[in-house]
Order: sequence, then C-alpha cells, then structure tokens
Amino acid sequence: MPAADRMTVHGLTLSYFTGKLEAYLRAKGIPYRFAEMDTASFRRAGRATGVLQMPQIEMPDGRWLTDTTAIIARFEAEAEGPSMSPSDPATKFVSLLLEDYGDEWLWRPALHYRWSFPEDMTLMSSQIARTMMRDLKLPFWMKRQAILRRQRKVYLAEDGVTSETAPQIEALYLDTLDAMETVLAKRPFLMGERPVEADFGFFGSMFRHFSSDPTPAGIMRARAPHVALWVARLWAVSPREVAAARLPAEAPEDLAPIYAHIVSGYLPYLAANDRALAAGETYVSYEVQGIRWKVPVNPYRAHCLAVLCGHYENLDLVAREKVDCLLPGAAEVLSARCRSNVSEVTPSGDGRMVSRPLDRQWRGQNRQA
Repeated sequence: MPAADRMTVHGLTLSYFTGKLEAYLRAKGIPYRFAEMDTASFRRAGRATGVLQMPQIEMPDGRWLTDTTAIIARFEAEAEGPSMSPSDPATKFVSLLLEDYGDEWLWRPALHYRWSFPEDMTLMSSQIARTMMRDLKLPFWMKRQAILRRQRKVYLAEDGVTSETAPQIEALYLDTLDAMETVLAKRPFLMGERPVEADFGFFGSMFRHFSSDPTPAGIMRARAPHVALWVARLWAVSPREVAAARLPAEAPEDLAPIYAHIVSGYLPYLAANDRALAAGETYVSYEVQGIRWKVPVNPYRAHCLAVLCGHYENLDLVAREKVDCLLPGAAEVLSARCRSNVSEVTPSGDGRMVSRPLDRQWRGQNRQA
C-alpha cells in the first residue's frame, strides 16, 4: 500500500498507549505510518478530536480516531485481518474487562516507577525533551526540568502517590507480574493461544514502561521472565501466526489473582468515581486494602464504567452466570445503573476543530496526556 494511502499514528515511541495501539495494528496486519509527536502536532491532534492524548490516528480521508479501546473495537468490527476478540460472549466480556483494567489500573504504577525513581526519571525526562519538546526553542536542561516538574506534579502528587500509598502501588505491580508469570509459563498469551483485547490492555504498561524503564525492567527480568518473553512475543507476532491459532473459548480460571484485584480494588473505585462525578465533586475518596485514597474525579473512567456496565447488561443469563462465577462480587457494580452523565463531557471525535480540548481524563484543562 502506498504511504499516502496509509493511516498515520501520531504518538511517541515511549508512550504507554501508543505502544498498545501499534502492537494491535501489527498483529492485525493493518498498515500505518508512524509520526513522532511534538508539541505542535499534539495540539493539532487535540483540536481535531477534542481531547489532548496520544496516540491519535489520522485517516487518509482526513478523519481522526482517538482512544485505543474505541479504536480497537472499531477495527474489530470493520477491518480485515484475524479477530482479536473471543466469540463466546462471557469470554469476550472478561477480555474487555481485563483490557480496561490493564489500561487504567496499571497506569498509576507505570507512572510511579517512571517518575519516582532517580534513574528512571532522569532517563525518561531526557527522552521526552529530545522528542516531544524538540520543536521548542529552549535549552535542553530547561526542557528536561519542565518535564520533571510537570510529570511529578500531575502523575505523582495529584494522583495520590505518597509515602503511605507507594508500597501498595508497587505491590500491585509485583502481584501482577506474579499472576502473569504463572499463566504465561503455560501458554503464549493471557487467555490462550491467541492474543485478544486483554493482552493489548496489559501490553501498554508492560511494553513501554515496565519492560523499558530501568527500575521496573530489572524487577521484571528477575521475577517474571515469561512476562518479558510475552512482551516480545506480542510485539513480534504476525497476522498469519494469529490466524493459525484458536481464539479462547472460555475465560481462564487461573487468572483468579487478577480477577480478585478487579473486584476488590478497581470496580469499587470506578463506582466511587462515578458517584463523585454525578454529585459534582472534584475529588473521590475510596479505600483499597486498608489504604485511604483521595484523587481527582475522572470523567473518562466514568465512561469506562458505563461501557462495561453496558456490555454486562447485554449478556444473556448463561453468560452472565459464567462471569459472576469467575468474578464473585463484580455484579454489584456492573449491574448498577451509572449515575453520572458522561455524555456531557465526551469529546466529539468527529474531526471538528475545537479551541480548548479536554485532557486525557476528559477534564477541561489543557494538560498533556
């Protein structure tokens, strides 16, 4: 396919969600051109979609696509290539739930390891200064210091990372490695012989953060070598190899430690966040394993909950019973009607230029995603 006829993926080579999207496109066999963002192209993409985040796709006909979960769902429905979504309804729901969990709940430990540890923060702030900020006419040291101040403020201080919460954040990474190592020592992908949405949801953090940044990468190599192998395998897998393997027919029971984290931590947080947004509050307070958290209300994650509840509601009785058996207690959140009206803050995504895009969390602030 000529380069002019290919979609353009605008992102960064060190970006969490850019890595997730690229891995999916490679495995699916969808050709694309990669364009490393700078500050100007980042703002241009944000004006086109209404949200400042990466990656964003610019289609040859001028349309723009954003949000990796929505992009994958769209391509699964419309694009040619091997399916990355189970056909069994219960298994598909679990795959979508795992994708959402991997995307959102591993975000904090990924950012914590990148911006809390000296070697990691020095390396990554330098890389962002050389790439994302290359179009700014400022001294390199000034760019790097601006990145450090901004990232540590937004992704640590404002996201509840303290001396009290840091051990729980790090324990989540270690628990996730242990759970993944157990299953990936037995099979090539999280749910079976073929990658599905769940794999790509976990891949963003594992590829561009945990296996790349010095501190978590050292932990991964020592503690979970099969996870490191899975990272390379998913990046390298070809559409032909994907098509030759069977889709998972049922959700594996050996992912129980991850299911437990979803039920005990992630879903209660989503419910609390949804209630806080509906009440017009600025912050949401919730508790995980005895640790009290207070973080800004997140409209995008209210949208995530609404989507998950919609998928759950559409399951037939047999499929829902299968899900309830795997995730006891999840139904309490998933069967409840979401209280917030996230459509009021949803970016248009229709390519119309806007002057003040939302940030990645769909808040009305001009923050870099």
